[in-house]
This record gives sequence, structure tokens and C-alpha cells, in this order.
Amino acid sequence: MRTRYYLGLRFQGYPVFAPPFSACKLVTSANTVGTSLKWCVAVSLAFCGWVAAPVAAKVPEAGVAVEVAFTKLPPEAQSTHQLILTGGPFPHDKDGSVFGNRERQLPGKARGYYREYTVKTPGAHNRGARRIVCGGKPPTQPDACYYTTDHYASFRRIAQ
Repeated sequence: MRTRYYLGLRFQGYPVFAPPFSACKLVTSANTVGTSLKWCVAVSLAFCGWVAAPVAAKVPEAGVAVEVAFTKLPPEAQSTHQLILTGGPFPHDKDGSVFGNRERQLPGKARGYYREYTVKTPGAHNRGARRIVCGGKPPTQPDACYYTTDHYASFRRIAQ
């Protein structure tokens, strides 16, 4: 009877190492069990380091944002920005709510520093993915505002 045991290493929910060869096979002899498992662990860790290193290199540095000129924003974003500076009224209940920056795409600040606002998306039946996030107090005089088209996956700083 052949029984195979694989390391349960996972990266973002996917198995990282499941070799088809017998390096991770558990056999009945006591001498081979330890050697086999040590070999399996060594190969798996080497493989994990090889896979994880390029992925980690692709993560953007927190707080880095490309700038976009205010005049280059879509008209809906420009009107939302003007509403922010005047204090509203905003079309959505969630506009002006605290943005937690859980994605760590913006510079690190204390909770409550950033606030989010919806940018209308033509043809969308919901709020859509476009937002402006502004930081500073009071909200009508933000230190910086950021525009996202992909629901917080990336930001561009709005240059005035």
C-alpha cells in the first residue's frame, strides 16, 4: 500500500507544493521516514521562497501614488471634488464616511483622517467603483485627495 503525504503549504489559498514524485511519500521503514520528510520540507521551503519572492516584489510601496491633473479627471470626478470643497450635498449616504485605508495604498494616517466620496459612473445602477478619497480636517479643506477607478486597488493623487 502506498500512502503519500504532502505538506499543506498554501499561498493565497492555492497549494504551493504538491510534487508527483515520492520525496514526500511516507514509507514504513523508520530510517526512511525521517529522511523523506526532511527532504520534502527542504524542497518545499526552497520552492516557496522562489515563488513568494517575485510576488512580494510586485506589491507597491505604501503611500506611493501617481499624480493626475484636476483638469484630466472625468467631469463626474471634477463635480464630486467641487462638492467636497463646498461641503455637499452629496448624492449617496456613504459619501463623507471614514475611509479605513485597509488596503494600505495611501500614506499611513490615524483613523478618521481619510473620507471617501462616490464619483458617479455613467450607466452604473449602483455606486460603481470610482471614488475620491480626501484626507485632512476639516473635510472641506483637504490636505490631499486621491482618485481611484478600481475601487481602492490603485490611487492617483489629484494635483491642483
